[in-house]
Amino acid sequence: MKLKIKQERNPKTGKAVTVISDIKHNPQVIEKLASKLKSGCGAGGHVEGKSIIIQGAKTDQARKILQKEGFEVEG
Repeated sequence: MKLKIKQERNPKTGKAVTVISDIKHNPQVIEKLASKLKSGCGAGGHVEGKSIIIQGAKTDQARKILQKEGFEVEG
């Protein structure tokens, strides 16, 4: 499965966030993946629909974790 990863700015705070999108799994799997990403990156975050938002500029760390989990990462 191919996921998109990008760094954006939080519109409320102006701080950097990492967004992982195009996740085509059920909500339970997305929540588990979000937990792995948050603990692996050492950051907070949350799930928004079919996307995971991680606080901070963590694209490289998140990419490594996702590839280890067997996902193709684009972006």
